[in-house]
Amino acid sequence: MKAKQGWMVAASLAIVVLAIAGPVRASQADERGVRAAVASFYSALNVMFTGNLAPMERVWSHSENITYMGPDGGYEIGWRAALASWRKQAAMKLGGKVEPTQIHLIVGSDLAVVDNYEKGVNTNAAGKPQTLLLRATSVFRKEGGKWKMVGHHTDSLSYLKN
Repeated sequence: MKAKQGWMVAASLAIVVLAIAGPVRASQADERGVRAAVASFYSALNVMFTGNLAPMERVWSHSENITYMGPDGGYEIGWRAALASWRKQAAMKLGGKVEPTQIHLIVGSDLAVVDNYEKGVNTNAAGKPQTLLLRATSVFRKEGGKWKMVGHHTDSLSYLKN
């Protein structure tokens, strides 16, 4: 039920963003900015796998209206809740590397939606390397002239569930 609600929330969010973004064509600078923000997020994610959370803290908006639905199946609303989840994951020191593939962008003047696969390897709860392929949706908002992540949703990984 929780997973179904998560998908419904993600789908609703995408519809709202598309309605807001509409046919407005983003500038090339905005598209480059979103691509740079995506690259920064995945770089921060891979650093987080070593236990260092500082880069992840820099890519996210610290607003209380952000959402994070991570691979452990959680649904966090607000920066404080999302940060607590990221801290828990960083403490696991999963190692490995995850990269985005098949990136699709919808970029508006202040909001952007990015859909892609996340492909890579982490260490599972048994300490063994685990190949992963997840679907991901990220939402970015321009804040103070910089693109910040305000939403991220991935499929669940059974070995990270509580």
